[in-house]
Amino acid sequence: MLAHATSVIRVKFPIDGIKVGHWTDAAAATGCTAVLFPEGTVASGEVRGGAPATREFDLLAPERSVSRLDAVIISGGSAFGLAAADGVVAHLEECGIGFPTPAGPVPIVVGMALFDLMVGDGSARPGAAEGRLAALAATSENVLVGRVGAGTGATVGKWRGWDHSVPGGLGIASAQRGELIVAAVMAVNAAGDVDDGSVSRSVADGVLDSWPESAGDGSLADGDRVNTTIGVVATNGAVNKTGCLLLAQSAHDGLARAIFPPHTRSDGDAVVAAATGGVPVDGTNLDTLRVLTVAVVERAIRNTS
Repeated sequence: MLAHATSVIRVKFPIDGIKVGHWTDAAAATGCTAVLFPEGTVASGEVRGGAPATREFDLLAPERSVSRLDAVIISGGSAFGLAAADGVVAHLEECGIGFPTPAGPVPIVVGMALFDLMVGDGSARPGAAEGRLAALAATSENVLVGRVGAGTGATVGKWRGWDHSVPGGLGIASAQRGELIVAAVMAVNAAGDVDDGSVSRSVADGVLDSWPESAGDGSLADGDRVNTTIGVVATNGAVNKTGCLLLAQSAHDGLARAIFPPHTRSDGDAVVAAATGGVPVDGTNLDTLRVLTVAVVERAIRNTS
């Protein structure tokens, strides 16, 4: 599957029961993307960037008691955009979906946000109403990819200065081996470049001609370059929370293969890995899933450039 950041295409999400929907404000250059999961989905996640904006991420740790995941919302609007999760929670509650409690189901929704406030209208941020609309729009058949949803106002290449920035976007990719499927949804708003290896080689060879201005001590002058690459990796494999954590770690490896430099102090890079179950997984094919995860995250990110 392939999408250029300046275009929008439609794809089918390949894992049964998972739906993806967007709310997009093209004029303000922001949006949010909801990923809804079927009953029985378990998940974990990992943050490697220095400046994350997240909601309910701690419950994904393997030692936490809640193993289910009902939805993930990835959003523009920086920390303001985390409010979009409230709309997804309300929608799922109305559908009777959530962790069972004596007071009724409590939807388990993880939120992640990226900083797009310097593109378009920074006063327009996704909130609860927009999160609900993204959830209502969720589908598996005609998922929009490109400059939509959380990727609407995304940019990349800012580590070398805003004059080097180019549009980012939202990419989807998937891979299959036997019955096992892995798919990734990535909103790419990185400080670094989406790189085919040429930037990293030029740095290693000492010939990069567009280093950013430094603070005088050789360090990068971050200034207002606030960024983030966030996303979801999903599999139909029967993986527990510890296995999902390993998949999230492999997702960051895929991120680092596609973006240079990755995981800077001004990035909030975070990935949630979710497993819907259905296909048995043992130690051998868990490693197969990790290999597939590296590959699909790398491709999903490259699909936005």
